[in-house]
Amino acid sequence: MPAGKTSLYYLFVLLLLLPGTGSTVMAAERWSTKLDGKVRFYQSTELGVLIVGTEKSLYAVDGETGDVMWRRKNVKLDETDVAPVPGTDIVLLNLESGSKTRVEALDVMTGSPLWRSDKVRGAVMQMALDQNANLLAVVLVRDARGKAKQGFKRKPVIHVFDITNGEELWKRELESEVEMMPARWNDNDEVPYTLDNYRPPVFLDNRLYVFYEGLTSLDAHTGRDRERDKFRVNEEGLALTEADPVADERNVYTSGRGKVRAISRLDGDEVWSAKDLGSVPEMILTREVLYARTGGQFARLEDGETIERGPYGISAIDLEKGKVLWRYKGADKGITNVVMPDAGTLVVADRDDLMVIDARTGKRRTKISHQVEKAAFVLLNERGEAVVGGKNEIAAFDLVSGRNTWRSRHNPPGRGLLRTVAAISARAAALYFRYGSAASSAFRGVQLLNTLNGLRTGLTLHEALPSLTTLAANKASEYARNRAGEYARERISTFGILARARELSGSRPRVAVPQPAIDARSADVEDRLLDKLDPAHQLERLSRFLLRTRRLAALRGEWMYFYTDLGRGNGLAGVNVNTGATERSIRMSAPDSRFLSDELFQLLFVSQDNRMLAYALNGQD
Repeated sequence: MPAGKTSLYYLFVLLLLLPGTGSTVMAAERWSTKLDGKVRFYQSTELGVLIVGTEKSLYAVDGETGDVMWRRKNVKLDETDVAPVPGTDIVLLNLESGSKTRVEALDVMTGSPLWRSDKVRGAVMQMALDQNANLLAVVLVRDARGKAKQGFKRKPVIHVFDITNGEELWKRELESEVEMMPARWNDNDEVPYTLDNYRPPVFLDNRLYVFYEGLTSLDAHTGRDRERDKFRVNEEGLALTEADPVADERNVYTSGRGKVRAISRLDGDEVWSAKDLGSVPEMILTREVLYARTGGQFARLEDGETIERGPYGISAIDLEKGKVLWRYKGADKGITNVVMPDAGTLVVADRDDLMVIDARTGKRRTKISHQVEKAAFVLLNERGEAVVGGKNEIAAFDLVSGRNTWRSRHNPPGRGLLRTVAAISARAAALYFRYGSAASSAFRGVQLLNTLNGLRTGLTLHEALPSLTTLAANKASEYARNRAGEYARERISTFGILARARELSGSRPRVAVPQPAIDARSADVEDRLLDKLDPAHQLERLSRFLLRTRRLAALRGEWMYFYTDLGRGNGLAGVNVNTGATERSIRMSAPDSRFLSDELFQLLFVSQDNRMLAYALNGQD
């Protein structure tokens, strides 16, 4: 390709650094897809389909090939108007026409509407899916736009649908307004607001638990209260200062108001409460003990900056009576997330030291000076080493000897674009926490009982919260919930054409596009790829997407990314968390902080004007 054209719009050049040789291999772009207008947003889905919005249309693009799967024309949507339903082949759209609004469920493979509801108002903020009962809980908020600031409040409404046909079973409006979080921080423009400063709802035992005004347990089929406990969920002006709930066979364990409570799964009564703990943003549940991290680093709603808030420590709580067995208060200079390399050991870091704690007694076994500037997270690599990371450095330590086995530092480029650099750095770290093996090894040897069922999500664009500590803790919690049974992404509930493909996977008939339950002509769906394929290639294409869901379950990412000066321009440096080697380098001459990656496809996705582009993460054509 001529150099002149490259400088116009092919802004990403990817290099694979070969450890030990010093040589590099140039990687060409995998695909480039031209759309009908400037790209306003793009999102990933579990099936590997990119949902892309332009100024004129909504597209579905095959992430592996760049093929346009369908185009929904004559719609101009914000990113908060589009929400893939986790664990399914459905995408929800919030559509407005004058004073009328509706939510429409689309087949992600074809763009065909499966059902719609004219009874709802507002943008989709969070969702929860009970795959066994086919219940979909959707949280919507109206008029959630404004200048990025603290104190923006709206009143969410919860709707529960039968996901098979869109029948609304019940809805519930919160009693009061709650503070929301900007989708991004911009000094000039209006931005969408989200509920990402709250834990999403979750289904358990035919109940729906919601966390916006404290804790409320609702009958999943009727919406009736069984339990309510109102309290301020987060510390004022901060996001996610309370933990995701965890559960075993008997109880659900929640934090709030400075205490941890055990709530009976049988009758909803409080079994015990452990008080005077402080804010508890992370809990780890084992067979006999609940470990609660207190204090940490949190995103400030006002400007997105990371703020430290104490008191810092770890508490061990007996599961029978809620007695606090011990409290560790040695992390007096901030605290990261907690990991467990085995049933008898906890590992945590503060601003200066990495600490190995006896999980039975709370006594510190080892203190190691990590010398990582602004340490934000701890993870365990495949070698069993503790890896301490911050925004510009990552270092590994042997937990027995305390030896620093390797260290890799990548300073951010100049100070001209501080906010952009921070956004890109957070997104880059999120690439690892989305696919990385930190969570898979963080609980090695520990039998966890986190049985919260159902799939949950906020909006996918907000996976890169500024707090790396939150990212690490959330990923560990997600893994813990799914470890005891089938991994969530392996089980995809299909309602569109993929359902028919599953039925016909043993034969070779034509996979006819199913007729939607509503009039599809009003949807303005064009350029549908499956209509252009012969019967054999239809089934082959759809089978590839079904195979992806099984391959995701075994996926393990190994690279932590840093935004840095690569010598001939700025970009991402990918450090292997098992070896410390910088094995990947992705030049980003024009930063796009929205970029996405897919470790299964080994691709990085970016936009440039009216194009979507993909580059090979492995550096090979």
